[in-house]
Amino acid sequence: MASCGDQKTTETTETNTTAPMVDSAAMMTDSARMGKTGGIEVGGAMMTPDKDIVDNAVNSKDHTTLVAAVKAAGLVETLKSAGPFTVFAPTNAAFNELPNGALAGLLKPESKDKLASVLKYHVIAGRIMAADLRDGQELTTVNGEKVKVTVKDGQVMINNATVTIPDVVSSNGITHVINQVLLPPAAK
Repeated sequence: MASCGDQKTTETTETNTTAPMVDSAAMMTDSARMGKTGGIEVGGAMMTPDKDIVDNAVNSKDHTTLVAAVKAAGLVETLKSAGPFTVFAPTNAAFNELPNGALAGLLKPESKDKLASVLKYHVIAGRIMAADLRDGQELTTVNGEKVKVTVKDGQVMINNATVTIPDVVSSNGITHVINQVLLPPAAK
């Protein structure tokens, strides 16, 4: 898991690695701090490794729209299953940036399949930590479409969305908080 945001340590041993150095603490905002229990605070709530992705998200005041969308799409049980999953979790503010009426349209019962496709575009099968992501890498999402990873100056982006809080560990996967909703090519 990411190191505590209050301290930075420097290793004196040399390693030969091709992995980019991702400063996870630098990506954390004031609303995300390491907890004493090994969790990360997101949206005013402690995200802990003993809870699954959904149970952690339900407690975040910054992810109420995402939780409502997951429920409307019928994906709660899937995201509570063993996984593992990597989820790129847009905040409420990210959903508010969608074009006028887009979110309301997606949340309608008749749009359930389209909503599920959009949400599955935020999910990768497997556990992927921020340090595992490579610049230029393409990841295949659960909906079958690809997202592109950009890593520059320690900052990770997925398509055009910036990872603002990386490596939120849950019992069934990893969540990376992002500042934009990812839209699959078919939904644009």
